[in-house]
Amino acid sequence: MSAKVRAIFLSDIHLGTRGCQAERLLDFLREHEAEYIFLVGDIVDFWAMSRGIHWSAAQNTVVQKLLRRARHGEKIFLIPGNHDEALREYDDTAFGDIQVVREYIHTAADGRRYLLIHGDEFDQVTRYHRWLAVLGDIGYNGLVRINSWLSWLRRRLNRPGYWSLAGYAKRKVKTAVSFIFDFEDSVIRAARERGMDGVICGHIHSATLREADGIAYINCGDWVDSCTAIVEHLDGRMELIQHHAPAPQRLPRAVIAPAIQFPPRAPFPRPREAEPAMAAVQHR
Repeated sequence: MSAKVRAIFLSDIHLGTRGCQAERLLDFLREHEAEYIFLVGDIVDFWAMSRGIHWSAAQNTVVQKLLRRARHGEKIFLIPGNHDEALREYDDTAFGDIQVVREYIHTAADGRRYLLIHGDEFDQVTRYHRWLAVLGDIGYNGLVRINSWLSWLRRRLNRPGYWSLAGYAKRKVKTAVSFIFDFEDSVIRAARERGMDGVICGHIHSATLREADGIAYINCGDWVDSCTAIVEHLDGRMELIQHHAPAPQRLPRAVIAPAIQFPPRAPFPRPREAEPAMAAVQHR
């Protein structure tokens, strides 16, 4: 039986790559119905596809399932990231009832307002040293491919659960940890300057649900290493969910952060400067 939630937030699916965990994403989508689905960037990996396309039947089913849910009335918005940045040229355009927007302001059921962005604009490497970002992406994809062999070996040895070499390496590198903290601080600062109650983003493949100085920082994680998503419950509570491997190795679904009802706070004054046009798009 599927659970009814108000909104689902997904980022960094990386369709078109070997690392994409499409089967687990399909399993997650079967278990959750929603009024809104937000695809928060790097849904299709055009960077990796320029070097070679890996498009499985499960990845094709992900696209078909999202289009079908949009046709059946679920409101689906796609906010492009750096790996699918070509879609930014189609701002405010619908593809099969899926609306493309550069950013979005989401009003939760409890009245809190969240800025939805992918987050690559706060990554100095991606913005100013694209060649280095592409090189890092190639190395990361190499770790993901090695990880597929390790996963096969773990299954042969009947080791439960899913373990990511790429995720492990990222957590162990001190500079990566420092980058994550700098990224989070920059995103939180931007949300505060915009007068938001919180921000929901992706990009760094590091799922997080926390509050910093009255601003909720929420990162969806990814569907390559962690297989994580954010859901908004009918009362506005936000929950971070990690989805484990499908049958026969599947473990019970684990919640890696409890559902959080962020306390209300006094509205932040809006900046005098005009916000981008799409910032005015919002729903109640």
